[in-house]
Amino acid sequence: MCALAAAALTLPLLGAAPAPSPPDTARLQQAFAAAAAAYDVPQSVLLGVSYLQSRWDAHGGAPSVTGGYGPMHLTDARTALAAAEHHGAGAEDPRGDDARPPLRPGARSPRADALPARLTTLPTAARLTGLSPERLREDPVANVAGGAALLAEAQRRLGEPPSEDPADWYGAVARFSGADDTSSASAYADEVFEVIRTGGERVTDAGQRVALAAHPGLAPDTSTLGRAGLRTASTAGTECPATVSCEWIPAPYEEFGDGDYGNHDLGNRPASQPVRYIVVHDTEGAWEGVLHMVQDPTYVSWQYSLRSTDGHIAQHVKAKDVAWHAGNWYVNAASIGLEHEGFLTEPDAWYTEAMYRSSARLVKYLAEKHGIPLDRQHILGHDTVPGPTSGAVPGMHTDPGPYWDWRHYFELLGRPFEATAGRHAGMVTIRPDYDANRPVFTGCAKAGEPCAAHGSSAVRLYSDHDESSPLIRDIGLGSAPTTGVNDLSSRASTGQQYAVAERWGDWTAIWYLGQKAWFRNPKKQPTAVPASGLVVTPRKGLDSVPVYGRAYPEEAAYPEGVPAQAVSPLPYTLPKGQRYVTGGKVPGEYYYAVTFDEASHRVVTGEDLYYEIQFGHRVAFVRAADVTVKPA
Repeated sequence: MCALAAAALTLPLLGAAPAPSPPDTARLQQAFAAAAAAYDVPQSVLLGVSYLQSRWDAHGGAPSVTGGYGPMHLTDARTALAAAEHHGAGAEDPRGDDARPPLRPGARSPRADALPARLTTLPTAARLTGLSPERLREDPVANVAGGAALLAEAQRRLGEPPSEDPADWYGAVARFSGADDTSSASAYADEVFEVIRTGGERVTDAGQRVALAAHPGLAPDTSTLGRAGLRTASTAGTECPATVSCEWIPAPYEEFGDGDYGNHDLGNRPASQPVRYIVVHDTEGAWEGVLHMVQDPTYVSWQYSLRSTDGHIAQHVKAKDVAWHAGNWYVNAASIGLEHEGFLTEPDAWYTEAMYRSSARLVKYLAEKHGIPLDRQHILGHDTVPGPTSGAVPGMHTDPGPYWDWRHYFELLGRPFEATAGRHAGMVTIRPDYDANRPVFTGCAKAGEPCAAHGSSAVRLYSDHDESSPLIRDIGLGSAPTTGVNDLSSRASTGQQYAVAERWGDWTAIWYLGQKAWFRNPKKQPTAVPASGLVVTPRKGLDSVPVYGRAYPEEAAYPEGVPAQAVSPLPYTLPKGQRYVTGGKVPGEYYYAVTFDEASHRVVTGEDLYYEIQFGHRVAFVRAADVTVKPA
């Protein structure tokens, strides 16, 4: 049957016989229709699966972070395995606590020769369709055919006949996810059928208009999943919403000699101190290797890992405990870290819709549970965590990078970035059109070489209203600014908010790192929208105020037995006349936890208060006593 279907498919879809040419913008929609007919898969199912994988985008044939290609995210991960590791390859100390010797974990993750089936669906599709792997990677029409073939094969393996009713395809959709456990497979299928019930329409990154009609009353037959032969993953111990697939894979809290221990600290949050932040990372490694690392007591830790292919979540550290992940001890002590599976060996590696949605569900759950505001000063990228000291600034991490779609992510969080003030407001929210916004980056594959053109959340900043003017310089990095993909010195990101310094035609200047920073902001295609909120400025009589990377208490606040931590400013100042958007007031706070015995752990809270501000690409802190707060 598969051979016959492949032969039939070759004629209408791949040009072996003449056929009426659809409009250029309708070819992908026709490809879905033709593949559905050739493989007896309901078109709504094929469209729903593809949307959850890629939002119907082709990404120009570039692989996703897990080596998935095309609208159906057919995986061929062997070509995309990365050797570098997120926390083991850079200068950043993941713990970020200078009260202890620096922790710089080495590379520990083995590269597996045998890949799980979920990472090799493209070779399987090649076998089922007779199409070459190259064609399946590069041609969206062929890629859709490969996805249809995989769904038809999954239905056959379940012993189910082809059916025109989408409700009969629940088990096949679950198997398509590649998940090896019932919870993950069913969560994936539930999300696909929610897409089908809701419907949708969008223009893809290749200019293709694709539509899925809504089926609001669709109720899938879930009984077929029981015949899929999948394992049952335990949810015991997890802190996850019921709408995601989640399992407990604990990070070890172990002592291993000479007073050293790992790979996190026990705590009592939120009773001891509130959880104020959620930090979004990408792993720079494969799922299996990431799980190996986080279970190594001599490595580091984070609270959750998220799998790209299906959005499955593994929790490693309880929310009450402090993981070592952000490179800033103040942030670690007040945050929950989420690592998203990701390879960055390709210049425009992309993330699946399944992972975005699962992550958004988890973040909404955690934010509601801990009272965390859903904004960019509390939902941090690892790249927006400040260096705790001047010496740490150059080594801080830059993930999840300019290709993480913050605009879409916050739409999934239910907090879209919208205008909240009039056009002449004194504050803006950065919000470019992700697909159309394509700043030039270099160094993705090789130093100095241009990255592939790709949609981005990042906006480039200049020293004047002219793209030939110098880029904004970050004095903390100690080097001239570049267009390097990891150079954050002259970059604002979607959702970040800044005070307006000046306007000039199609250009807007913001206060950024103590300077005026300009970006193109044309009225017909704005890069930012007007916003309202609060800003800080030096109080009257001060020419400038210090800027800090952590909000530590004053020396007098430390009790006997707890060494006072230096309140050391970063190499920046906030000059008078400049304004910076604040994310709110926080107390000076330090979590003392330098021994394995948690009996000595304590939270020190001072009388000094701070304001968190959006200072450059990263957030920072200023003393409340140094500034005046006013509406923008």
